[in-house]
Amino acid sequence: MSLSAGSSPLHSPKITPHTSPAPRRRSHTPNPANYMVPSSASTSVSNPVSQTPSSGQVIQKETVGGTTYFYTDTTPAPLTGMRSFKNYHRTACRTEGQIIEVFPNYHIYPPTAPHVAYMQPKANAPSFFMADELRQDMDLRVLQLVAADRIDGIHGFRLVNTKCMVLVDMWKKIQHSNIVTLREVFTTKAFAEPSLVFAYDFHAGGETMMSRHFNDPNADAYFTKRKWGQHDGPLPRQHAGLLPESLIWAYIVQLSSALRTIHTAGLACRVMDPTKILITGKTRLRVNCVGVFDVLTFDNSQNNNPLALMAQYQCQCIKFVPTKKKLKVIFILSCQQADLISLGKVVLALACNSLAGIQRENLQKAMELVTINYSSDLKNLILYLLTDQNRMRSVNDIMPMIGARFYTQLDAAQMRNDVIEEDLAKEVQNGRLFRLLAKLGTINERPEFQKDPTWSETGDRYLLKLFRDHLFHQVTEAGAPWIDLSHIISCLNKLDAGVPEKISLISRDEKSVLVVTYSDLKRCFENTFQELIAAANGQL
Repeated sequence: MSLSAGSSPLHSPKITPHTSPAPRRRSHTPNPANYMVPSSASTSVSNPVSQTPSSGQVIQKETVGGTTYFYTDTTPAPLTGMRSFKNYHRTACRTEGQIIEVFPNYHIYPPTAPHVAYMQPKANAPSFFMADELRQDMDLRVLQLVAADRIDGIHGFRLVNTKCMVLVDMWKKIQHSNIVTLREVFTTKAFAEPSLVFAYDFHAGGETMMSRHFNDPNADAYFTKRKWGQHDGPLPRQHAGLLPESLIWAYIVQLSSALRTIHTAGLACRVMDPTKILITGKTRLRVNCVGVFDVLTFDNSQNNNPLALMAQYQCQCIKFVPTKKKLKVIFILSCQQADLISLGKVVLALACNSLAGIQRENLQKAMELVTINYSSDLKNLILYLLTDQNRMRSVNDIMPMIGARFYTQLDAAQMRNDVIEEDLAKEVQNGRLFRLLAKLGTINERPEFQKDPTWSETGDRYLLKLFRDHLFHQVTEAGAPWIDLSHIISCLNKLDAGVPEKISLISRDEKSVLVVTYSDLKRCFENTFQELIAAANGQL
């Protein structure tokens, strides 16, 4: 049976949230947990009329104080073999040896998880949407995502030996969270001269370590102008312009992890430099431009085996090169050993907050600065990486120096993941509510349907129009708009779930009050939208 009162007037309602019949009828609302029949009204009720339609629902009409209320009584029979949803999020029913999972017909907005709540930066942050900082970061990335790939081009280069593509294929197989993945290498004449193009993944919002930490022209002032040993004591680190040690260790963990993966694959990084290290977000690092030097410096003499030179890089050796004059002893340091030295220079530059610190003439002063301002572990790690050893070194050797700081970084990453998952859970619910509003918007105020200009103002559509007014168009006692996001979300969740709770819908002329359940509204909502879908698909 359709609960309608004909076409509605077009002026705005004057009913207020405080004088609405809904609070007065709240005592008549059945408990959703046990679906009890509403108790009798405390106010005088005259002219009660009840009908029993074929659907099993009871349509009630009451007149209270000169106002007529229409509402329904629904007392659904309990489902056999099913436990109450009050105490269980999920109910298992056993039917002929099969277990069927039955999910509750309501949606829950749980409070912030306890392990995430204490990490929130603001206690009064909105609870229905993701954090503003995360949203702004994602919006910025979308704006910067103007290309699907990052392309580096080398102009005026002619590739004379394609054997190096074996190394390119090895780089393309490396997938690591701290490495910008190489996707393709190809030659082209599109730039008026032979060019070699490297295509990499594009990470929106990334900036180089050089621009993040070494672009300030005054950054070298503390390092170059301070006369060490001629002052009473060192300045506190925050006043010296130095980076927090925790940030430096976060960088060390990520860079060493990238090197470990590269070296395990039998390759060498060869681009461990602040200009080739990308930073996204606050502390996320990615080594960029990998594989470029393997192609540009490929030894053409290794025609038969392009991996022969790389195998030579795996060990430190002494090579005697015969010449007409004498034998020259050339120490060939493997590229992997060079990677460790480059890592040490990057760490030292970060600790000094100055590229001047890695210059040979400033190394002693730089290490003195590290000794004064940072822990002995950081000092020892830098010395180990920069000092020439008589044995082959591995990136795994610095793991004991990192020590428990590795677990600190792992814990920070997992805590960050918890915060993001919490925000994602909110967006899942918001996406569902948006679909409800999108469907409701296709129904409300539709000018014409099936050649009927009054279609949206009659029948079930009229109920949905009044529900829209109930959501968005309520006013306060002073006539000001009453805007409450929690009210909107709560009502939409009840509509989506089809709960048996009753709701008072007032016509815009305030002459009619229709009391219906959210289950009634859901039935009207779904039937009407399916009618639109059928017409859109040409089935009507």
